[in-house]
Amino acid sequence: MEKRHIAILGATGSIGTQTLDVVRQHPDLFEVELLTAGSNAALLVAEAREFNPAAVVICNESRYDEVAEALRDTDVKVFTGTQSMCDLVAAEAVDIVVAAMVGFSGLRPTVAALKAGKAVALANKETLVAAGPIVMDLSRRCHAPILPVDSEHSAIFQCLLAAGSNKVKTLHLTASGGPFRGWPREHIALARKEDALKHPNWSMGAKITIDSATMMNKGFEVIEACRLFDVTPEEVHVVVHPESVIHSMIEFEDGAVLAQLGCPDMRVPIQFALAFPERFPLKGEKLDFARIRRLTFEEPDREKFPCLGLAFEAVRRGGNIPCAMNAANEAAVKAYLEDRIRFYDISEVIAGTMAETPFIGEPSLDDIFATNEAAYAAAEEKIARK
Repeated sequence: MEKRHIAILGATGSIGTQTLDVVRQHPDLFEVELLTAGSNAALLVAEAREFNPAAVVICNESRYDEVAEALRDTDVKVFTGTQSMCDLVAAEAVDIVVAAMVGFSGLRPTVAALKAGKAVALANKETLVAAGPIVMDLSRRCHAPILPVDSEHSAIFQCLLAAGSNKVKTLHLTASGGPFRGWPREHIALARKEDALKHPNWSMGAKITIDSATMMNKGFEVIEACRLFDVTPEEVHVVVHPESVIHSMIEFEDGAVLAQLGCPDMRVPIQFALAFPERFPLKGEKLDFARIRRLTFEEPDREKFPCLGLAFEAVRRGGNIPCAMNAANEAAVKAYLEDRIRFYDISEVIAGTMAETPFIGEPSLDDIFATNEAAYAAAEEKIARK
């Protein structure tokens, strides 16, 4: 395989740092061209010194001078702002863009990368949730492949490769159940952010960990699966699998099921996306089947976790409603992390915002940005009244 030159959007977050660990293990296969970060100037500087990219972007303009001064003795060019990121992902030297930014802010640079014909290793869920049909159409028109990084969608992708031309009946997305699996609803209602941030299996950023606790994260993945694999919500099934050994499955019309298994290590799907279609060694824990005493499965409890049902409702309604749902979720999770609302206020804010959002059946990208802004503001108003 020829060396691939990588741009990492969100290089200081969980996916970004694990991507760099993959690069660290395979310097002969991958080279970093661009690193971006929101506000974590110190880590961005450290990464830039280790990997010597052509450029870095610190999106928080107030941290620009700090980064520029720290890298003044290097050849790394320093930029700031979202527009710089959008311009730099289109650079000729970039082969593949790892979209690892958290939240709606990842949409604009991902669109820029696709328009430039770049392969995108997509870890940013919100891009396909908020603007899935637009993004997938761009991918097709610009011949810019989207390679899923989420462990569940990577698993489905790998199973579909093995399926060949055989028709698939159902995609089974597995879910860990999050930190509140087995808790009574009345206890979940009183859960503090410190409880919600204790994910049993995965190490992730705060926002996605809260999304896992509410199961909105799995709802996002349902919508992503519909977009990535061109299926209906009725063809996607969510099953709680607390061990997180089976990352997802596909079921054929004859009842046979293919599953992808592995340890809960995000570097595996990251490396699969970066090196596709080839596979290479990766240091880390491997499955020991003799030590796996059981694999368990259960249906998700939609009464305890109403966000999952809201996501199914949003994708069935379509148009700009998934975007409104995403915006309201971002506002509500932020408020929960700031101790401004209670756990079940999150789903109430989302449901209310979705209900009040004016429906646009075939939104343009401008409509998506306008919906995001309006829905976020509407959610903030609801939060203020809690």
